Amino acid sequence: MDVEQKVVEIIAREQHLDPSAVKLDSTFAELGIDSLDGVNILFALEEEFKIDIPDAVAQNMKSVRQVVDSLTRVIEGKDISDLVEMAKGGTAATSN
Repeated sequence: MDVEQKVVEIIAREQHLDPSAVKLDSTFAELGIDSLDGVNILFALEEEFKIDIPDAVAQNMKSVRQVVDSLTRVIEGKDISDLVEMAKGGTAATSN
């Protein structure tokens, strides 16, 4: 199972949604995910993938696509400093 499928599965499970309702381009607002729900989803993702997601990156995740992209970079060991910088309000350019 790839990252996208697992993210969709976890979001659907945590939000009690039909997985078919969770699309890659869905925003958290469209899915009814508030900040507390987001924290629960974050914990579930960290547990499932056995990783730590920096708070600054997590706070900037507002859509399913952003979660998938960020997780993929963390899992692949890619530099996420640009994500952290952007989340803090900086203007770092992406290098990929």
